[in-house]
Amino acid sequence: MRALLDVAGEAVGSIRAHGFRSILTTLGIVIGVAAVIAVVSVMSGLSRSITQKFSGLGGDSLTVRSHTPLELSMQGRRNRLSLRDYEFIVQHVDEIRDVSPMFMAVSDFGADVAVRGKKTFTRILATTEGYQDARQLFPRVGRFITGHDNRSRRRICVIGEKVRDALDLPNDPTGRFITIAGEPFLVVGVMEPRGEIFGFSQDDFVLIPFKTGLAIGDLAEPDVSITLKVDSLDRVEQAAERITALLRQLHRLKPGQANDFKVQTAEELNESFSEIVQMTGVVLAAMVSVSLLVGGIGIMNIMLVSVTERTREIGIAKALGATPARIMQQFLLEAALLSLAGGVVGVVLGYAIGLLVSSVLPGVGSAVVPWWAVGLSFAFATVVGLVFGLLPAAKAARMDPITALRHE
Repeated sequence: MRALLDVAGEAVGSIRAHGFRSILTTLGIVIGVAAVIAVVSVMSGLSRSITQKFSGLGGDSLTVRSHTPLELSMQGRRNRLSLRDYEFIVQHVDEIRDVSPMFMAVSDFGADVAVRGKKTFTRILATTEGYQDARQLFPRVGRFITGHDNRSRRRICVIGEKVRDALDLPNDPTGRFITIAGEPFLVVGVMEPRGEIFGFSQDDFVLIPFKTGLAIGDLAEPDVSITLKVDSLDRVEQAAERITALLRQLHRLKPGQANDFKVQTAEELNESFSEIVQMTGVVLAAMVSVSLLVGGIGIMNIMLVSVTERTREIGIAKALGATPARIMQQFLLEAALLSLAGGVVGVVLGYAIGLLVSSVLPGVGSAVVPWWAVGLSFAFATVVGLVFGLLPAAKAARMDPITALRHE
């Protein structure tokens, strides 16, 4: 133990004696670890933000929507959930409540919304009064769509914060008229802002009554998505199975044939998005971790130069009785300490970069550094230092002391 402490002291003394060279040696490790930590912290923050957004839906929520496989989409085909599907679900599934159907009105892509010369293109979503309870989203000012609005097909709307800003409307625009696809609509409320997710604004929309959307739209058959609540948590799976069986029967799907729709719980939706985020984070982290290998090569090169510069020092140490093993331990420990120091600085710098990126990009969420990422970064940095420090250490250990003492 005493011998190891002596070797460590000599390694630290050598590092301090060659400060500038030590900084250059660790620079590659610092950059590599900082890049990995920055990516992991931003992606972890995004994952937590997504979890918080879906947690508002509750465990008793179900979402039913159409699903078109990629190969069919490439052929220009698209599966849809029809009004008949929605009506059958409401009539035949007893476990559900707070049913909220929704579809893209006017067109599948959106429409122009204008007021006093200001114009923006946005999604026009037709829905019912159950939307705010099913999705746990409520107006910031004004009111939401009511059952009377829907039954009487009133030309009213609730707008998102981004639409309000794009049209240069006041903070409370209730009572003002805007035109949707050339038709006048009365603004009765503005929804609470939700920010962005994956770079897409969640506040860029206009909500209109469901039956109003059917009256003004040119769609032959709207693609309806449904959000609903189940009357108790222990009946969620039962409700999902009944909806699945009902839709398969309505769509005349044969046994073994894939569903052309999806029935998902809020937890499953959250898991799907989180899985995408995690996979993206892993790929990005793997890509930037290549810079750690570059840093390791830098350590090896500079340590080889260090061995050449310290040839006489090595010769003196061997002449005084230092064994090849002790010389090798010293150089390996130097490389490991330099890598570890680079790892510490890299973690701090990476977290700072992550905080900066998350503050600049809206909707990402605060950067979060998992402990496993910190531990893995330190371990990887140390291993890189040891592996790439092995060749210089072996070269120093094999050096002939007489030849070394003659070196100028």
